[in-house]
Amino acid sequence: MTTLPRPSTDFSAAEARRIVLRAQGFLGAPDRRSGVRGVLRHLGAVQLDTISVLARSHELIPYARLGAVGRAAVEDAYWKSGAEPPRAFEYWSHAACLLPIEEWPHFAFRRRAYRSRPHWNHELPEGAYDQVVKQLRTQGPLTATDLGGAKRTSEWWDWSGAKVAVERALMHGEVVCVERRGWKRVYDLAERAIPKSLLHDELDDAECLRRLVRLAGRALGVGTRADLADYHRLKGEQVDAVIADSGLVPVSVEGWSKPAWADPEALATPPRGRHRTTLLSPFDSLVWERARTERIFGFTHRLEAYVPKQKRVHGYFAMPVLAGGRLVGRVDPAREGRTLVAKQITLDGPPAVPAVAQALVEAAGWVDCTDVRVERVDAPELRGPLTAELSRALA
Repeated sequence: MTTLPRPSTDFSAAEARRIVLRAQGFLGAPDRRSGVRGVLRHLGAVQLDTISVLARSHELIPYARLGAVGRAAVEDAYWKSGAEPPRAFEYWSHAACLLPIEEWPHFAFRRRAYRSRPHWNHELPEGAYDQVVKQLRTQGPLTATDLGGAKRTSEWWDWSGAKVAVERALMHGEVVCVERRGWKRVYDLAERAIPKSLLHDELDDAECLRRLVRLAGRALGVGTRADLADYHRLKGEQVDAVIADSGLVPVSVEGWSKPAWADPEALATPPRGRHRTTLLSPFDSLVWERARTERIFGFTHRLEAYVPKQKRVHGYFAMPVLAGGRLVGRVDPAREGRTLVAKQITLDGPPAVPAVAQALVEAAGWVDCTDVRVERVDAPELRGPLTAELSRALA
């Protein structure tokens, strides 16, 4: 049985929450000079998803921290621009994520693991892998459609042989996604796209894991073993193997039943500053892990996009509302022309009304909407005050 070191510091639940908020970029002045790239480097992973309501999740994440950053600037910060190398690469981390290009060497452990697997979900036709590599080598960056078709039928899971092959090559690290066109991946050979100084798998598994656990601790501020493992979807035993050498320090947090570790830099100065008020993507790393969100914020959130409509409680893409360091409600948004539609709003009492109105108006402005329409408020008595707040903010 592993003996855990004694905690170096004890935190109240409120202190831990503030550490988490600062670590995630929601407390204190935002670092606008480093911009979207700075957000990506600091978080270490930005989750991708196909759903686009207000915007896609990888756009919502820097918006939530920096405010109305230009959407074109978001795209430019992530993917290849002209002759420049990519600023990020897409890979399997917490899920399908954008990762800082500097971290390519530290995912060698996962590339090796994928290469050693005898098979992967879809059947790979004989010769297809070599064919897509040859096409990319001779023709340059291509989409799956360019390579021979993404799907065999209209069903989303029925990938063509070319799509299976190129995705396998991406998992193995021979191919990377250098940009997105209409949300389609554009693939190129890693040897052409990744800077030569980073294009290697020389780091052993232990060094890779130490780095990723350290990055997870920095991005979380403070977290349990399960939190640290979940950030880049490591196994608990992988965290155990490197936690002592990761640079994170053991702490205890009031109300947490499990031991925790913290980023020493997060402990150096007390977290102070202004709290962000914003809508959050359900795929934001502040809330993407349900048990952690409940433990820190006392807030239960579930993405209901894949729940049958009649069984949804809060809506298709309900976005938590962050204000004053708390999660104070949810908004299920849509757009109709230049109107942001709040299809369903859940409020945590009357004090949440001004914050939700502010978050809605700011989000509307970011996506070039000039009006906000509220369809349903779960507490009908708060509809009037919310409408009045929105009218004032839009005036």
